[in-house]
Amino acid sequence: METMFLGIVIFLFTLAIFDLTVGVSNDAVNFLNSAIGAKAASFKVIIAIAALGIFCGATMSNGMMEIARHGIFQPEQFYFQELMYIFIAVMVTDVVVLDIFNTLGMPTSTTVSMVFELLGGSVALAIVKLINDDSGLLTFGELLNTSKALSVIIAIFVSVAIAFLFGVIAQWISRVIFTFNYKKHLKYSIGIFGGIAITSIIYFIFIKGLRESSVLSPDWQSWIQHNTFTLVLIFLVFFSVVMQVLHWFHVNIFKIIVLLGTFALAMAFAGNDLVNFIGVPLAGYSSYLDFIHNGNGEPMGYLMGALREPARTPFLFLFIAGIIMVISLIKSKKAQNVIKTSVDLSRQDEGEEMFGSSMVARSLVRTFTNISQSIICYIPSSVRNWINSRFNADEAIIVNGAAFDLVRASVNLVLAALLIALGTSLKLPLSTTYVAFMVAMGSSLADRAWSRDSAVYRITGVISVIGGWFITAGVAFVVCFIVTLIIHFGGMIATVLIIALAIFLLIRSNINYAKKEKSNKGIDMIFKHMMSSKDKTEIWILLKEHVINTLVNSMTYAMETYTKITDGFFNEDLHNLRKCMNSAENEKELLKKERRKEILGFRKIDRFLALEKNTWFHLGINSCEQMLYCLKRLCEPCKEHVDNNFNPMKKTDIDKFIPVRNELIALMEKARDILKSGDYLHTDKILSEGDMLKAKLSVMRHSEMNQMQENDTNIKTALVYLNIIQESQELVSIWRHLLRAARMFQLEDKHIDKVA
Repeated sequence: METMFLGIVIFLFTLAIFDLTVGVSNDAVNFLNSAIGAKAASFKVIIAIAALGIFCGATMSNGMMEIARHGIFQPEQFYFQELMYIFIAVMVTDVVVLDIFNTLGMPTSTTVSMVFELLGGSVALAIVKLINDDSGLLTFGELLNTSKALSVIIAIFVSVAIAFLFGVIAQWISRVIFTFNYKKHLKYSIGIFGGIAITSIIYFIFIKGLRESSVLSPDWQSWIQHNTFTLVLIFLVFFSVVMQVLHWFHVNIFKIIVLLGTFALAMAFAGNDLVNFIGVPLAGYSSYLDFIHNGNGEPMGYLMGALREPARTPFLFLFIAGIIMVISLIKSKKAQNVIKTSVDLSRQDEGEEMFGSSMVARSLVRTFTNISQSIICYIPSSVRNWINSRFNADEAIIVNGAAFDLVRASVNLVLAALLIALGTSLKLPLSTTYVAFMVAMGSSLADRAWSRDSAVYRITGVISVIGGWFITAGVAFVVCFIVTLIIHFGGMIATVLIIALAIFLLIRSNINYAKKEKSNKGIDMIFKHMMSSKDKTEIWILLKEHVINTLVNSMTYAMETYTKITDGFFNEDLHNLRKCMNSAENEKELLKKERRKEILGFRKIDRFLALEKNTWFHLGINSCEQMLYCLKRLCEPCKEHVDNNFNPMKKTDIDKFIPVRNELIALMEKARDILKSGDYLHTDKILSEGDMLKAKLSVMRHSEMNQMQENDTNIKTALVYLNIIQESQELVSIWRHLLRAARMFQLEDKHIDKVA
């Protein structure tokens, strides 16, 4: 029996390694997004500083381990075997849930997942114990630490609103002081700002952290506690002077703040979130040691009151955990994917939006726009003009390729570090993901990064991420609840099967993600280069390439979908027709995104060239949209006809139409090849052949209309067939317009020399 539980403990630590790998992929966004988003230093330097912060924070995380030991359940009411089942259910659920979110590129909370998994597993066994309690004396209050669990949950979700509000206020004040052209307003304010920022970090991270850490002796801890105010005052004066002197020597103080803030946030992350990754395995390890020495071999007869004792985590475990996190941070592609989501939502300028619009986002934008306009009416115009002059984004000093400037990065890091460190010092496991993300969103809103043109997309993104957090809580609770019951009633067989399933899901997830990354490699690098380039000639070349790619992709989609729709109708394939209807909406959203990106590219090329090419660009994109509408008009009656099980089309009519359809597809392939190659020499010939095909379809249409007058013709089938012919004729007209527009767009013009 003891050997079996030793195996479970070993597997808990194995899962802890996976959890550290998966968790740091998710939580990298917390302490890296600001430094990376502002390009404060090279990626290697940022990682090195973050690694140092993680190691320092890990040594101070001992107190937070109490959450996993007795923060959710009352250990003295649970037997050793019951707690081991809860621990293994928590770890299996945690690894799988976090890996799913990382694969989707959605930042979620390791704190929320851990808390709700512990809650789900504990509630599952609490219900079992209450059902089996013949005395009727047991209650949920005696089995679960309800007050502590409630305070943890409230603290986590209240931190969302607090972080967002403080992010807005702090960034607005900072921007009013420094403006976007911050180098002009650093004469004396930078010393005070730097002094306050660094002193705040030292106070909350070092003084608050070290005061309760086992690193310092009790005498030193007592001395720090009694001299806190004096130390803060000394630090404030000292660092204000140091920052001012460094500024006089032309040192970028904001870079110092950002890098120190990265260190502080990584340190707070390790101190606050390490419990999420190794707290449960360590609690299992402590339980096993206590059972070996005092359990007398009775896993269902030994209560685990020993977990009430303070945690004493060996430094070796913390050190190894830090190494694993750093390696995972450097190697993980999923970490970069999650960072991209947060950086894109807080980006200063316009660009590719990861999310579409939603009804809630549109309502919020409309409501707050009306409110802000009402408030602005009462502000004197001189005050409004002065404030607007402080928020002139045209003067923004942003490193090439960065998402925002160093001022905002500094505010994000310092403020998030303060809030998280405060929560850690109060023994409240605030979600570092929630705090860091919402501070970044609040500061981007205050910085007017959410313009009227992008606000609805950014807000949709924020709502999607926050919604993902709540889904995390619900999924973590339900899944762990179910897994705990399965393990409890299924015993070791169920435990082995659950473990095998978790390993299988992890391996499959990573294989699929690797395939997805390989297939997506290099996608839309043209747009990224176009947005980062300052050379108008290069931008124009990239824009032409991007536009042609969009037209080619639309033409390819139209050809494939047209074939699927007609085949689906002829073969009465309802499943295929439904897929075509659904894919049309997805293609429409994709086309809108591509159009928006290309319009952003137009803003960066020569004005005269843009005016001349705009007409042909919009004609080409409109043709793509018209093809989609044509396909929808074609598909809808076909799907309805097949769905209602009406009579199929006659084989003679199918045989008559198939050659015409194949001719249409062949001409579209030729047109697509012309777009791909950029050689428009044979364009007129293709257009002429398309015109002849239109005439042929017109003859077929009139023939079918005449045939409908005969008594033996099925009207329902004939109407759908007539619609197919009409929409096929319309499709020919549309791609002919597209080809002409592409030719005029790609031709060199007299203004091209002006671009250079």
